Amino acid sequence: MRRRTPPPPSPLPQRDGVDPVRVRLPAEGPWATVRDYLAERLSGAPEGTVAELFDAGLVVGADGRPVPAGAPYRPGAYVWFHRRLPPEVPVPFPLLVHYRDEHIVVADKPHFLATTPRGGHVTQTALARLRRELGVPTLTAAHRLDRLTAGLVLFTVRPAERGAYQTLFRDRRVHKTYEAVAPYDPALPLPRTVRSRIVKERGVLTARETEGEPNAVSRVELLDHRPGPVPGPALPPGPGATPDPALARYRLTPATGQTHQLRVHMAALGVPILGDPLYPEVTGPVPAGDFRRPLQLLARELAFTDPLTGREHRFRSTRALAAWTSYPDWAAGR
Repeated sequence: MRRRTPPPPSPLPQRDGVDPVRVRLPAEGPWATVRDYLAERLSGAPEGTVAELFDAGLVVGADGRPVPAGAPYRPGAYVWFHRRLPPEVPVPFPLLVHYRDEHIVVADKPHFLATTPRGGHVTQTALARLRRELGVPTLTAAHRLDRLTAGLVLFTVRPAERGAYQTLFRDRRVHKTYEAVAPYDPALPLPRTVRSRIVKERGVLTARETEGEPNAVSRVELLDHRPGPVPGPALPPGPGATPDPALARYRLTPATGQTHQLRVHMAALGVPILGDPLYPEVTGPVPAGDFRRPLQLLARELAFTDPLTGREHRFRSTRALAAWTSYPDWAAGR
């Protein structure tokens, strides 16, 4: 079996904790120059982007030298550049580091902060912020949490070791528990294990349950409940509103990792997680800069045996869910 040759190291440093874009030119194609190929590949970028990159000497080869605009196309060659990033609204909540050693970093992510760069969230991500704050440019994420979900995330320090930790998640050897705040239904028997088949189509905001062999398994337990008015999905009660009879705090333990699995399962049980903009009805996505009424879902615990040191790790988030500690403030978006 032919072994794949690893790409050369980047000649450009990170910028604001974000890696430069690396592009390998395809083995075949009609392009006469490197610029022609990038113009086609970046056709969705603002007009003039590629011209600006070349005019400023910001597209470089493996030797770190600027690639001229008229440089001939060479199949298999690599080029690097930093993309022009639009301004991002800072996420004004702390990113807490629970643990750090020579192999891993365990951070407690706030709501609204994406785990890794994606779409319009690049510098305002947990990965980019940790790289800057800790001064560890090699840091990578071993798994991800949704932007709207808070809680514990595992990062690896050395790229060569990332696979060992990702394998823990792939083989389900990481014990994860979540907490959620949602309406309380006294007629809902708990604890229970929910099994269903969940599919998520590319380009569609929501995942959905469908017929077929289950691929999503979640354990749902009741931790606490209390009486009190709980209005509809994410708004304080208005004239004529009928309050929900009670509020509850749940422990959720996923045995699988389908997209939005816990959110889908809670909505299917008739107790959707407070602040959810997608389930059971789509009211989102939540725009950047809107920090009102965060999704009341928290990755509370993370436990695993370190594959490199053999150490038993168990971490617990110190965050509180706002709708449980002060529902009126959460509902009012304060």
